[in-house]
Amino acid sequence: MAAQTKVAVIYYSATGITYQMAQAVCEAAGEAGADVRLRKVRELAPDEAIRSNSGWQAHHLETQDVPEAMVDDLSWADVVIMGAPTRYGMVAAQLKQFIDTTGPLWAKGALANKVYSAFTSTATLHGGQETTLTALFNVFYHWGGIVVTPGYTDSSQFIAGNPYGASHVSNNGEIAPDAVALGACALTARRAVLIGAALKQGMAG
Repeated sequence: MAAQTKVAVIYYSATGITYQMAQAVCEAAGEAGADVRLRKVRELAPDEAIRSNSGWQAHHLETQDVPEAMVDDLSWADVVIMGAPTRYGMVAAQLKQFIDTTGPLWAKGALANKVYSAFTSTATLHGGQETTLTALFNVFYHWGGIVVTPGYTDSSQFIAGNPYGASHVSNNGEIAPDAVALGACALTARRAVLIGAALKQGMAG
């Protein structure tokens, strides 16, 4: 019997939009038969900044029990799916800071030959969704990873319109992910698990 595929979903979310997307990714990965870990990255913003935004403060309290990501989560996983809101068309600093701690694992090749995928959210239409996702892919290429995207592999993607990964426009955190965005999250997760399981089985053989 093939070993269960292990999936680490590592995300950053300020007001909860990307967190909702991460939950959808986890749910779909679990339904696809994976062993799933949900991990948030460490918050870098000062407490006064968080308290200044009621939505940010509420989400900070809501997710205080979600474990923080460790580099060991990357070692453990066969599949890593990362998510963060975009900041000026780039990855949010909180997720980037976590990525910047992975040097020792990268140096010994421990991040290679895994499947990677990603999701993001923006405040406005377009807003850097594609550049944020492809920026994450640049990291995965450096690690020697296999990038798996949703592509246009399902008819729903012609509505979602982003072949690079799941994405959502939140109107500054006011609009929760809709069925289209959550469906893209699920498709991203299912494809990552499918290819991750095949890769794991093939390399074991």
